[in-house]
Amino acid sequence: MAPAVSGRVDSPPFLTLMLDAEAPAKPTEQNNGLPQPANPDLRRIAAIDIGTNSFHLLVAAIDPKLRTFRIIQAEKVTTRLGERDPETGELTAAAMQRGYETLRQFKDLSASHQVEQIVTAATSAVREAPNGRDFLQTILDDLEMEVDLVSGPEEARLIYLGVLSGMPFGDRPHLLLDIGGGSTELILADGRDARALTSTRVGAVRLQRDFVKDDPMPPKRRSFLQAFIQGSLEPAVDKVRRRIKPGETPVLVATSGTAMAIGSLAASEEERPPRKLHGYRLPRQRLDRVVDRLITMTPAQRRNLAPINDRRAEIIVPGALILQTTMQMLGVDELVLSERALREGLIVDWMLRHGLLEDRFSFQSSIRQRTVIHQVQRFAVNQSRAERVASHALQLFDATHGVMHDDSGEGRELLWAAAMLHTCGQHINISAYHKHSWYLIRHGELLGYSEAEHLMVAAIARYHRRSLPKKRHESWQLLANRENRRCVHQMAILLRLAAALDRRPEPVISALRIQAVRGVLHLEIVRERVNQNVSLEQWSLQSCAEVVREAVGVDLRVRVQD
Repeated sequence: MAPAVSGRVDSPPFLTLMLDAEAPAKPTEQNNGLPQPANPDLRRIAAIDIGTNSFHLLVAAIDPKLRTFRIIQAEKVTTRLGERDPETGELTAAAMQRGYETLRQFKDLSASHQVEQIVTAATSAVREAPNGRDFLQTILDDLEMEVDLVSGPEEARLIYLGVLSGMPFGDRPHLLLDIGGGSTELILADGRDARALTSTRVGAVRLQRDFVKDDPMPPKRRSFLQAFIQGSLEPAVDKVRRRIKPGETPVLVATSGTAMAIGSLAASEEERPPRKLHGYRLPRQRLDRVVDRLITMTPAQRRNLAPINDRRAEIIVPGALILQTTMQMLGVDELVLSERALREGLIVDWMLRHGLLEDRFSFQSSIRQRTVIHQVQRFAVNQSRAERVASHALQLFDATHGVMHDDSGEGRELLWAAAMLHTCGQHINISAYHKHSWYLIRHGELLGYSEAEHLMVAAIARYHRRSLPKKRHESWQLLANRENRRCVHQMAILLRLAAALDRRPEPVISALRIQAVRGVLHLEIVRERVNQNVSLEQWSLQSCAEVVREAVGVDLRVRVQD
């Protein structure tokens, strides 16, 4: 048990020490005495977000060559560290004890994964409490863990990095909203940099503690609370508005337990709820309906809702009002949910500090490629062969527009991803591997792809061989609409042809000459070497002719260069 924490110390905030990226890690104070990972190709890092309501732990395996990371362990504990003495504002002894025990468990769990470093961020509950630094000193003395006490803007910066790691920004600026227990961060950012970082002392736990006396909340109290939230957030909203350029329409991205719980409630009303909330789009009208429903319920009634745990049921109403009021102030009609936030930002920040990323933009601009290649490696796909198939598939896409497909360009990226992963099902079984590929892609993590795009990639891989799509197939039923099915249907035929050209471990084709005219596709195979036997590839292509004719009404004609 931790000793009682009392008094104050005047030491500056503790900064997490970083290891030299070039030197081998040693079990010293700089890595909290932790043993090192057994696999030298991966670097394992733990990140701990010490929040007002909950503590989060992530253990990440970082690939220095691919310059990306994979989450291998995620834990959340509701510690209610923001529970403070009403007279002094200090963290209570019980709250600090819960926090201490959670950090001890997190350190033990991190050690079991042989991480080389634990990076941390303590946020508003600790930085505002008079005895917050005393709590950190106890953690340092007893657990030998140095905790970084981050400022509001630094917290916002880390949230930006976390969201950036899992969502493509494209050319549009994004407004990132993170509703914590003690503060709310609002960030205006694009793929290159954060334009405005703001942190406001208004959070779900703080509002619950200071303003919610009756639950359900009376209409007058709701109006008062909304006015208070608006007044508190006005400086932040004004700051980001000033930095939005003329003609820009930012995308609002919400991340936090509050946003996820509300998104889950809204999604549960759909006929086919999404499998994951990352990238889920929530219109303001639906948000308003969910908020109106929550406000009229008692805490006991809210606890009975599947997405809401006991502690969330107590604080979700003020958190929901922050979300609703912010949307109204910004004048946006829709938000997008992000499952990534500060804790993932700690991982990205560590990678930046250690030279594993050149800059934020290079990381952001290749999110889709990195996540696909990561899955290629995870499922032991033969990458060189997958790249050959992908190259053939993209050649076919580019040369057959208007004949084999009418895609305007969106399907090209999906086709590439499916081509890279179309054989991943062999990781489970060679037999009917295309079905296993669908399952692995469907249930794997593809960052930067929407839920609909994720399902389309999986379906393209599913239909690259054997039967064409049928209405009874789950992989077909899950596709969102007719346009998505049309794209999958066309891209899968292109992938079928590309895969037919790669039947051997070593390449035998040096080039593919394609001529597409109305109703006819001419494919000419150019051998890798003179007189090389390519009869297998020729036969494989010709066996696709009937399916191509049935699927897109095109006659396939194959020849080999003399």
